[in-house]
Amino acid sequence: MKAISKYFIAFVVGSCLLTSSCKKALEETPYSFYSPENFYKNESDAKAAINGVYNELYTYDLYLQPFWNMTVLDDDHVSGADWFLGTTGAGNPQAYFGWDRPWVGCYAIIARANTVLENVVNITDIDPDIKNRILGEAYFLRGWAYFQLVQLYGGVPIRLKSLSAENPETNVPRASVKDSYAQVINDLKAAETKLLPLGHAKVGEAGRVNQGVAKAFLAKTYLTMASGSLVGNVTVRGGTDNGYYTYAKTVVAGLEGLDTKAYYTLARDKAAEIITSNLYTLTPNWKDLWSIAGRNSKEQMWELQSLAGTAFVNNLSAYFSARSVFGQGAVWTTNNHYSDYEDADKRVLDGVTHNYTTLQGTNIFYPSWQAALYKVVNGVNYNNTGTTGAERAYVIKYSSVADPTVANSDAFFPLMRYADVLLMYAEAENEVNDASTQAYDALNVIRTRVSATPAPTGMSKEQFRSFVLAERAREFNLEGVRRFDLMRWGVYLQVMNKITTGQNSISKLRSLKNLLLPLPLNELNSNTAIKGNNPGW
Repeated sequence: MKAISKYFIAFVVGSCLLTSSCKKALEETPYSFYSPENFYKNESDAKAAINGVYNELYTYDLYLQPFWNMTVLDDDHVSGADWFLGTTGAGNPQAYFGWDRPWVGCYAIIARANTVLENVVNITDIDPDIKNRILGEAYFLRGWAYFQLVQLYGGVPIRLKSLSAENPETNVPRASVKDSYAQVINDLKAAETKLLPLGHAKVGEAGRVNQGVAKAFLAKTYLTMASGSLVGNVTVRGGTDNGYYTYAKTVVAGLEGLDTKAYYTLARDKAAEIITSNLYTLTPNWKDLWSIAGRNSKEQMWELQSLAGTAFVNNLSAYFSARSVFGQGAVWTTNNHYSDYEDADKRVLDGVTHNYTTLQGTNIFYPSWQAALYKVVNGVNYNNTGTTGAERAYVIKYSSVADPTVANSDAFFPLMRYADVLLMYAEAENEVNDASTQAYDALNVIRTRVSATPAPTGMSKEQFRSFVLAERAREFNLEGVRRFDLMRWGVYLQVMNKITTGQNSISKLRSLKNLLLPLPLNELNSNTAIKGNNPGW
């Protein structure tokens, strides 16, 4: 990968990533990664230490599968093979082998970040800008980890120091939801002040976070809190008939009583800082975002990096692509969601695979109701459609890899896109000032890029709110955003249960316990300050 430094890649791969010995070591000593006696002498040590924090993103705790499995596969717009979606995709995460790994992975990041913060601050043999940047990266990654934890589990134990002889306490009670979010905000603010802006000579290699990424996640944190505390209605398309249903949203537990407008104002203003910086822009051709050449663009603000031919890979391409090592991919978007795009929208024209040949040699086109467009293409007849195995809307987002014939390849995963910043601004501005010109402008920049018609004029605040939620679903389909959107809006249960059984007989029925993930048994057994699991688990 030309944009990633050889130093960064070499460290991550050299850290015995994915090997059983490394996994065992991490599980046995989750709160100690670097020894201050052996490290933290100079700039090289500091860089190695922060790389060790990033390293946890590329394990079977997080993005090699468990994290995206438990977020991408659990929403109203995803379908797939029952052998793959029959656990987390059907609301039964404890039947999935990696159900406890997001907790483990996030706390591994927190522990390593704590060690960096405690030790890099004392290094003198280091460029001051690099020192601040590394401290900013550590604050960001810790804040990012707490942001994931509070969304997935509710209030969580806050650990801000490494375990040591001076700090031996392992029994830490759960903080409240509000206090957990307060920690996220504190860390992201600290990161924002120390990180360097995009384009700075010392900002670091692609794959590292920068000041703009910290601002974007700070905006998202404010937005999540604001929407979670809001009282009102939201309309969502779905159900068995793909109709439009208006739901009275539920206030997210723990966010009751927040000043919703104040948090939306914070979200809007922080998103505006990114927009007015002119450091980021949408990739003009939406399809190019998902090409190898389009990686690390000024829209892809933060991407999970990969490198073909190393252990620095994942299996996203095998699961999501139309042609796969499985014959066909195991995950696709639903027919109902496909119907929510306009015919001219490039996110379905270019973003869905309409013609493909399975590994077994069968030619398939999608969708059956657009046979005039896709049944015969360039003289090739694609005729195996109208069956359960053919009506599958595979997205292209993880298909551009160096070698699609292998199970593990170099797919990149988007962690923050500039498109998200624009839609966060549109949502927040609407809640502060109704459907203003500024809110429409931010929304229509997204739609114009993909040749969709401008958003309907004259919408009320509630109509605009619902339209933005739907636009986010269209823009971030299968990027791990939809589940979090439904959760923060307090309509996850209503939307899922309106479907009952989804495409390919995947159960969408959910109960109150599905609003939070279960805490790992190891945490409950070892941390006596936690008195019980999340409700229903």
